[in-house]
Amino acid sequence: MINSSSPETAPRHGEAETVEAIVSSGPRGAIAVAGIATAVVIALWFAFYLLVFLPRSA
Repeated sequence: MINSSSPETAPRHGEAETVEAIVSSGPRGAIAVAGIATAVVIALWFAFYLLVFLPRSA
């Protein structure tokens, strides 16, 4: 609304320290998800190779 007061832009007490602690710990969750997804893709590729391609070549 036009007449409403503007929101506070100053961080709350301790919020900056909390954000800094989270950012400094790194993207461990994202790396874990990417690693699991990569392992699943490689496992599926090996299963497809062993169960489809090798039996057809013999």
